[in-house]
Amino acid sequence: MSIAYIDVINLAVADLRLTLKIVVMVTVLMSIIGYIEQKYSDKIKSIITDRPLVQIVSASILGAVPGCMDAFLIVSLYIHGTVGFGALTAVMLSTAGDEAFIMLALIPDATLKIITATVFLGIIGGLMAEKIVSHLHLEFDQSCDFNERDRGQENGFLREHVFNHIVLEHAPRLFLWIFIPLIVIDVLILGFDFASFVSGMPVLVLMVFAALLGIIPESGPHLVFVILYSRGLIPFPVLLVSTLSQDGHGLLPLLSHSLKDTVYVQVFTTVFSLVVGVLLYIVAM
Repeated sequence: MSIAYIDVINLAVADLRLTLKIVVMVTVLMSIIGYIEQKYSDKIKSIITDRPLVQIVSASILGAVPGCMDAFLIVSLYIHGTVGFGALTAVMLSTAGDEAFIMLALIPDATLKIITATVFLGIIGGLMAEKIVSHLHLEFDQSCDFNERDRGQENGFLREHVFNHIVLEHAPRLFLWIFIPLIVIDVLILGFDFASFVSGMPVLVLMVFAALLGIIPESGPHLVFVILYSRGLIPFPVLLVSTLSQDGHGLLPLLSHSLKDTVYVQVFTTVFSLVVGVLLYIVAM
């Protein structure tokens, strides 16, 4: 099927407008939440450094907050040996990282359902992970010197965090992550019957693909599933599996510290995500 040049131009203009709208909204939300996080970080730490159950519940709730900073916080506490593997797993299951801002802008109703589900599943997964590692007697690379990313002082928040970090670092990447998948998917839908192809794929295949792509510590793959869902091309369980499996940038600090621990948590979150997806598929049959 041929694609009219004017149709591609119209698609690009529409997707550009949507992308710019989302980037502005995300920038504002990231700035607000970033300010809250840096202002109350000490209080947050005092809450989550308690019993394993408290750690896991707190980590899962924090992970559902849009952005990567809460995941970075839990990773930092984990590396210092302050929280256990269960809390680390919980935050990685519940977090959608910076993609959560985009999900709120693009699919707000589904995002609220995703947040509720991932918090609950993060707690369940964290408790299971704590039991499994205790039973298997796995050894972890914790308790070392680790410099958490500088959150900046309040008086330098606008310059260091908002302008240098969010505007100069995040906004350009967000633009590319959103605009390129949008235009590619829309062109495929327009010219190559992509909608029928994706919607005709077995749900279990989509779930496996979504879970495996979540291993990549980057936002782009997950955003593809967000856009596909917003276009009505994939069911909600596939989006949930993708969200559970992916960690955004949350695992990068751990990856730089311990490959072994990173593999442990990635294996668990990937398998757990697939199990959740399969159970949802069976229930829906």
